Amino acid sequence: MNRLHEMSLRKTLESIPFFAGLPSEAQTRLTERAKYATHSNGNYLFCEGDAVNSIWIIQKGRVKLTRYIEEGQEVLLDVLHDGQAIWENMFLVEKTFSYSAICLSDAETFEISRDEIQKILEKEPKVAMSMVSFLAKKLQESNERSTLLSIRDPLVRLAGFLLYKDRTCIGPEICLRLNDIAASISLRMETVSRNLTRLEKEGLVRRTGQGRILILDHEGLRNIAKRPD
Repeated sequence: MNRLHEMSLRKTLESIPFFAGLPSEAQTRLTERAKYATHSNGNYLFCEGDAVNSIWIIQKGRVKLTRYIEEGQEVLLDVLHDGQAIWENMFLVEKTFSYSAICLSDAETFEISRDEIQKILEKEPKVAMSMVSFLAKKLQESNERSTLLSIRDPLVRLAGFLLYKDRTCIGPEICLRLNDIAASISLRMETVSRNLTRLEKEGLVRRTGQGRILILDHEGLRNIAKRPD
């Protein structure tokens, strides 16, 4: 990996809570051993059932995490973009992915060996405790998403989802297309579009570009999300 890619990865690591807690020398070690790769739109990073041998960092692009249930129905678990990582599965006993990762655009990734991470955690117990705290936060987010899916009112469900994504996305904008949002909260794309337009007319959000949404009034959106179902 060339020097430019190393510098880019180092900057990204500093923005990810888990990696940001690592000592400088540990970050340097991971940077030097990471594998850089480019992927075309539609390519798989890995498939459901593949062994978890590494951590994936999305340097650039959009990647969806998805799995399929009965009759081939797709369940969209999340959409990741610049500066986000796929790493929680490396600590599971099964050590296999329970979903697939598919590029929604051309993407650039870094792959860091699972063994390298574990060696660092063995030497840095404080980092390991920080990781436990971060995993607990991820579990809370997962429970929050499950609660969203139980809400029947599509406007309330959409408002809650936008607030959730605003907290988890890096940067001021939510980077999701209508079909991604629809699949994430089990609504028809037409329903999402109609309710998103309603939120725009009320001055709560603004679409700043294709697949980009900016929340203008967080309190107003929270009031909708709190409505009784």
